[in-house]
Amino acid sequence: MAGRVVRGTVIAAVVAVVVGLGIGFAAGEPVREDDILPARKLPADLCARLGDISGLLPKATEPVTFVQTGTTEVRCRAVVDESQQSTFTAATLDVRITPYAGRDGGAGELPFRPDQIARKAFDRQAGKVVPDRPYPTKIQRTGRTGGQDWLIGVVVLRGDIVVHVDYAAYPVTAEKAEQAALVLADRAIWETK
Repeated sequence: MAGRVVRGTVIAAVVAVVVGLGIGFAAGEPVREDDILPARKLPADLCARLGDISGLLPKATEPVTFVQTGTTEVRCRAVVDESQQSTFTAATLDVRITPYAGRDGGAGELPFRPDQIARKAFDRQAGKVVPDRPYPTKIQRTGRTGGQDWLIGVVVLRGDIVVHVDYAAYPVTAEKAEQAALVLADRAIWETK
């Protein structure tokens, strides 16, 4: 009888270990710090690398270049205000480049990779999907008075990077404003490779 109790206890212990290991593998190990990838560093001169933007802006009395802010998420901004012009013209150009980091997936889930987080951010953006582009792209256009005043928003996804370009200008045609915003978004994607 004592042998049966010992044998039953040993079998129960082995079954508990096997079941515990199975549940542990099914639930997953806790996420460790090195499982979560940090956001990549962007170049300190990223806005300058986007090149000459003078063709996208009205002629100003002084050359207009991007002003860069941010270190993790980089923002580039250039403005030519109507009050600086002798003619009825103005433009604002904003570029935001966001590298995404991985993060903990929660209890029992695998961590999310940076490209998965970036994809979710891209999918939440408004706009119409642009076909036949090398990277997923959305565009949104808002026309204002008279058909020569446009606000164009472009969002492009590449891996763990999401680039937003907002281009407001007048007078300009919608097609030219869209093309300018798309070219600038492509330059930003190129410079983050």
